[in-house]
Amino acid sequence: MNIRLSLLEILLLELVLWFALWLGSDYLASLLTLIIGAIVSAVLIIALISEWLEPTRVSRRYFHIMAISIAAPIIAAILYIYILGGHFEFLKGGY
Repeated sequence: MNIRLSLLEILLLELVLWFALWLGSDYLASLLTLIIGAIVSAVLIIALISEWLEPTRVSRRYFHIMAISIAAPIIAAILYIYILGGHFEFLKGGY
């Protein structure tokens, strides 16, 4: 079974998962957004430099999916901050 999702479907799926994580635990979501965003950004930059130096047969779709994987947690974070007015539970203290 070969299922090929469109880039829009991948973006929406990632947004739903990230937003669910933000609603579940804003502390964990903020950490993962920073960590995963940094790692995926570094991998994308290295892949783009490598592709620029020596072109390969890697599909452009790979680079688009990597960019979506960087944008999705950021968009989910922005939506979460906008909806809740920028109030994070872990900043309130009292644990």
